[in-house]
Amino acid sequence: MKTDAMVGKILESYKTYGGINLESSKNFPNRQNVTDTLQEILSLIFPGFRTAEQLDEDNLQYVTGARINKIVLALTKEIKKALIYLSNTAGIAKTACASLAESTSLSLIEEIPELRRKIILDTNAALAGDPAAKSIEEIILSYPGLEAVAVYRIAHFLHINGVPLIPRIMSEYIHGKTGIDIHPGAKIGESFFIDHGTGVVIGETCVIGNNVKVYQGVTLGALSVKKSMQEIKRHPTIEDNVTIYAGATILGGKTIIGQGSIIGGNTWVTSSVPPKSTITI
Repeated sequence: MKTDAMVGKILESYKTYGGINLESSKNFPNRQNVTDTLQEILSLIFPGFRTAEQLDEDNLQYVTGARINKIVLALTKEIKKALIYLSNTAGIAKTACASLAESTSLSLIEEIPELRRKIILDTNAALAGDPAAKSIEEIILSYPGLEAVAVYRIAHFLHINGVPLIPRIMSEYIHGKTGIDIHPGAKIGESFFIDHGTGVVIGETCVIGNNVKVYQGVTLGALSVKKSMQEIKRHPTIEDNVTIYAGATILGGKTIIGQGSIIGGNTWVTSSVPPKSTITI
């Protein structure tokens, strides 16, 4: 088959089945643009750790300013696309999408010091909770749990500020990279530590308190995935100072794990437990 004929058949499939993102049509956010911008945001949070750039006291201010400008321009463009997509069903005037996108991007930049405070607390929790961790720097450079939580905190900020699509692109990107699936709608407190991390799932309506430690393979999920439950709390509440060991599954929007509890590995929990409980098979 000649190239022109192959191109023609592919173009015909675009018309028939959709799944194409044209500048001139609905123009959804672009995944690559979003993930590239996410990397810039992470580099703003941890400068000098994620890229090959040379930083010193003399150029740090310039590099930071240039990075902020790059983030605002790129993120505004993608948020605008997402808001235009949402405007068809959410009553947002398309003429307002550009200004809303820019103000949201600037709000994220203003939030960076607070995001850094929370993420440093997560880093310290990893250092305190993992005997194998030798330094803060080692955790920043190499711990997938910290990277997943950092991306969650960025995506969560955008989610609660009404940005569609983009928070999920961010969360699914880091899910694919680390094996850790945190919905941006989840509410997670301070000093959160995911050790190892592969296979961790934290659902949209999950609420997690402060100083919680979670190991690999933990699922904080729903008892039912019926579409009719979309607007209700489907995922558990984990109170402060809880440790959940590998392979544990905790399900249900009414399930509360009381503060100070220990949930053993490979357990299956579908009802609440009081504070300071120890649950084993």
